[in-house]
Amino acid sequence: MSVSGFIVLAVVIVVMGYSIALYNSLVSLKHSVSKAWSNIDVLLKQRHDELPKLVATCQQYMKHEQETLEKVMLARSGVSSALGHSDVPALGQAETKMRQGLMNLFAVAEAYPDLKANESFQSMQKRISQLENSIADRREFYNESVNINNVRIEQFPDILIARLFNFKDAELLEFEESEIKDVDIKALFE
Repeated sequence: MSVSGFIVLAVVIVVMGYSIALYNSLVSLKHSVSKAWSNIDVLLKQRHDELPKLVATCQQYMKHEQETLEKVMLARSGVSSALGHSDVPALGQAETKMRQGLMNLFAVAEAYPDLKANESFQSMQKRISQLENSIADRREFYNESVNINNVRIEQFPDILIARLFNFKDAELLEFEESEIKDVDIKALFE
């Protein structure tokens, strides 16, 4: 084999090796996004299962607050529907409504001393609050994974491999404006 043939072979091997490494890296990123989404899904399902118990406990005490309880259950069904359709933008909107409904429910519960003292209510409130915090953490991790994935499949030379093997952008889990705006503390105490 001539020197020029050896050089061409070495270049081909290096390019193929680099291409394989890029492909494997993109596959890893794609699965990282899927894993992050699965972590959110698990927590949302856990919260989904806890909410009927919370509402049932509240119904015993909050006879005049049916609208608040119905809003929570309606939001719960919106989250479930968005998850079932893997609709990330709809999930962001449904999550906003869910969080608002839960905040309202917990705020209204303050007016019912017997409910606040109920051990079952306290336990479920604590569990749902823990799940909310975990969901927020997982959303941050998911969006970071999506961002890394989306940047990589648009960078050169990764874009060549991404287009060749049809890697797609993932959608960020974004929230409605009401979810991120400042809370009117004065209104909460009126």
